[in-house]
Parts: sequence; structure tokens; C-alpha cells
Amino acid sequence: LVVARISIIMETLLEQQRRHHEERERLEDAVVQEKLVKKAGHRDQINSEHRIKELTERSMACTHSLAKLYEDEDGLRKEEIQSLSGPNELAEFYERLRHLKDFHRRYPGEIHESMQLEFMRLAQARENSGEEFQNLVNFSDEEGYGKYLDLHALHREFINIKGMEKLDYMAYLARFDQLYEIPREKKTSEYKRYVGNLLVYLHEYALKVKPMMDLDKELTRAMKEFEDKWAKDMFPGWKRDTGSAMARAGAHLDLSAFSSAEELASLGLNRLKSALQALGIKCGGTLQERAQRLFSTKGKDLNSLDPTLSIKAKGGKGHRMAMSEDEKNKEIAALECQVYFFVEMLGVCLTPSSVKTVLRLHAFLICCRNRDKQQE
Repeated sequence: LVVARISIIMETLLEQQRRHHEERERLEDAVVQEKLVKKAGHRDQINSEHRIKELTERSMACTHSLAKLYEDEDGLRKEEIQSLSGPNELAEFYERLRHLKDFHRRYPGEIHESMQLEFMRLAQARENSGEEFQNLVNFSDEEGYGKYLDLHALHREFINIKGMEKLDYMAYLARFDQLYEIPREKKTSEYKRYVGNLLVYLHEYALKVKPMMDLDKELTRAMKEFEDKWAKDMFPGWKRDTGSAMARAGAHLDLSAFSSAEELASLGLNRLKSALQALGIKCGGTLQERAQRLFSTKGKDLNSLDPTLSIKAKGGKGHRMAMSEDEKNKEIAALECQVYFFVEMLGVCLTPSSVKTVLRLHAFLICCRNRDKQQE
């Protein structure tokens, strides 16, 4: 490695450009050959996509290096061209010859491996996909090299959430992506942590089975669609029920439509209480008192309100603005949206027959592991 690094350092800028051009052409040819090879199965397809990704990233790195050399911000490339075409070109030639002799004197017998040999080995690995080339990606046994999901840990986490239905693993596999069916009151902080862990697993799994997909770009598009659906109250499982808004704490109220406290009083005790809670203001008292207190905030900044109206925080540490209920719900819904995106993108469709296949595979792996332990 040290000798190879010294060889690169000794290269002239023009030689570096030539080498990068050659490497880019060989990488492009390797990508074409990789795409032309017939894939025998699911494993070969995943391995091929990972090889193409590696070749593509390497080609992009070469292109970036070439662009920097052609920009020639330090002017060294221009100086090198002038030295080769100037009146002292023979002196330049002998100077470079002296450096080459000095290098081989310090590293006698050093054999330089051409780029061609590297790509010949790559072609052999592609055409002779023996056992040593089978596993390019790290999957668990239950995942079957990208055929199935391994959700055992997430299943245990789900059934330990307070209030959740205690599903067996087979039922969980069939319903894990139907988050919109879970009642909103059960979507607590524990549930949010579970959905976050499910999202992390699906994201890592997607990177392994879809290495060529631009996940960041697709996720950005999915989140834009989520924002639109949330604003239009169309996101599944989170439709706002205007009829029950009075019973939901933290529901903001637009006061621009009301010209007096008496008009606000017509909304009732519960709706006024919800609106006051959303502003962090005391919500007790009679109907008239609540209406008057809420109407007094019309057109005013929250910081300019009478501090005696604010709800005192526990422990006497002063008032602290809490995240509204709607914002908390939106955070959980955004996580669910990303889960839906990955499930759709991965094409996860677990029919009863495929679920049974997963369970048989899991049972077989447990038997194999128990047998190995007994033999040890």
C-alpha cells in the first residue's frame, strides 16, 4: 500500500488524468457487463446491484478528481504542459528519468500491477459466482437474503406497549403495516418509539435490497405528499373529527370570527376549555369567565398576556410552553408515513401462505441452532 501510494504521488498531473480516464472507461464497461449477465435468482440480483453501486460510486469519484485536475486552480497542470513544450524539454525528460531510477533503486524488484488485472479479477468473480462470492450483503438467517423481513424483536416491542393487542407473530406479520387501524388514544410515547425503531429497520433493510435507489430523494417526495394530506385532513388514521373537537384538549380556535365574549360563550364550556389549554391559559371558571378570558387574547401576542393567566408548571419553575397535541400527533403521523413508504417501496405483501413460509423457516433455523448447541 505504501509503495502504491508513492507511485501515485510520483505520477505527473497529465499521467493522473490519463489514468482517471482509463479507469472511468473500464468502470463504465464493467457496469454494462454486469447488467448483461443473466441473474440466476434473487441473491444474484441483489449482489449485482451492490456491485453496480460500488462501480458507479467509484466512477463518480474519478469524474470528480478529473474535474479538479482540469480546473487547475493552482496552475500546476499549466506549468507541466509548458515544461514539456518549452525550450528545455530534454532537461525535463532527464529529470523525470532520474526520479524513476531513484524510485526503483529504493524499491528494487517492485512489480506494478496494471489496472487491467484488477478488472479481469472482477470479471471472473462476476462470471464464476461460487460460494465465496455468494454473500456480499449481511442479512440475518430469517431474512433469507432479502426475501423476508425479520421482525421478531419489533414484534416483542409491539406487544409490550401498554394497551396494545397481544398478537402472535403470524398475526403481527399480516398487520404490522396497518398502523391506521390502531386507535389514536393508544399512540403514546411508547408507540412513537416503536414506530421509530420499525422505521430504522425498514430503512436499513431497504439499503440492502435496493442499493441503487435514491432513498433520500424518494423520502423527500413522500414527505411532501404527507404535508399536503395532513393539511387537507386526508392522512389515514389521523382524520380530525370536528364533531368531537370540544372533547380534545389543545384544539386551537380562530378568534377572528368572533366579535364578543358572548359569541364565544355559545361554543360551550368544553370547547372554550380546549382553546384555553391550547394557549397555555387557565381553563377553569364559569362559561362567561372562560369566554371573557379567551376573548381577551384576541389580536395579542402570547408573550404580552397577563402572566397570571398562564398555567403554572409543576414545581414552581415557571411557565413552559408545551408542544401542542396537534404537533405531537403530526410527528407520529410523519413516522407512520415513512413506514408506509418503505413498505410500498419494498413491495412487502405478506399473504397467509408467505407468512407460513416465514414461520417454517424460523422454526427450521431454531432447530438447527439448538442442534448446533447440543453438538458443542
